[in-house]
Amino acid sequence: MILMSKRILAVACAAATALALSACSSPAQSGSGSNAAKDGTLAVMASFYPLKYLTEKVGGQHVSVTSLTPDGAEPHDLELSPKMVDALSSSDAVVYLAGFQSAVDEAIEQQGPKTVIDVSSAAQLIDAGADANHPAEEEEGEEAQSGHDHEGHEGHEGHDHEGHDHDMTADPHFWLDPVRMAQAATLVGDKLAEADSAHADEYKANAQALAQEMNALGNTLVEKTSSCSVTTFVTAHTAFGYLADRAHLTQVGISGLDPDSSPSQARLAEIAQIAKNRGVTTIFTEALIDPKVAQTLADDLGIETAVLDPIESQTDASKDYAATMNDNINALTKALNCQ
Repeated sequence: MILMSKRILAVACAAATALALSACSSPAQSGSGSNAAKDGTLAVMASFYPLKYLTEKVGGQHVSVTSLTPDGAEPHDLELSPKMVDALSSSDAVVYLAGFQSAVDEAIEQQGPKTVIDVSSAAQLIDAGADANHPAEEEEGEEAQSGHDHEGHEGHEGHDHEGHDHDMTADPHFWLDPVRMAQAATLVGDKLAEADSAHADEYKANAQALAQEMNALGNTLVEKTSSCSVTTFVTAHTAFGYLADRAHLTQVGISGLDPDSSPSQARLAEIAQIAKNRGVTTIFTEALIDPKVAQTLADDLGIETAVLDPIESQTDASKDYAATMNDNINALTKALNCQ
């Protein structure tokens, strides 16, 4: 009886152990694959909001998109937690802009997913220094109208870059030109079609529809700013160079391409003089940047402030990229006294 009891106990223990292992291993096995294994969708990581917007629009019901940059956060200095790096490596695809967020670049290089979509080629980035969108006061030609110095404008002294890596050789803010967004949409559609051939036609059709929408938005920008009494606008940082290019306007940034750079008093005096000379009526601020410097400058000049959103992050969940760009266009047409 004692021997039989021992045998029964051993069998019971073995069964319990097997059951426990089964219970422990089952979720791990189902979670080891991508979302595609769970519900048929591609699990896609987008490095920041404009790329999340593109991917959701192009992917539609066949993708589940997560932004590596949280909503309302500044994407320039993004740092990824080990959890997010792991999520990136186990995803089906990532959509990013190479050279913009070093933490994302490093994570992809170390353990990126099978499908890596870099939109920089479609975005056609322009080389620019930290304040390359600031034209010299004496400039009156085409370069002053474009908002970008394509020859590699020398940076002004007096910007405080201490403690930050500002090795930007190209202006990353392509998404503020809807036409460049259209080009990126086409690329994302092509790459998703390669990654998920079963739904290739839908991805390409969605991309084409989005590209048409973005091109129409670009036309709206150009049309509404084609007859303005003021053609120079002052921004919190030089994020709007591509928009200025598209609309043939001149952008003057208080800070450079990186919003963390701080202007010197000499730089602020220079901006104030430009604003006076060119009839600027509004200093534009941003939701993610402390408006104190811009507000002080506007107060000294006796002019207004208004928000011009660089759309680096989604700060209002009720408004997507297109809605925010339309708000920007309306803000510009009012500030520039466009007819």
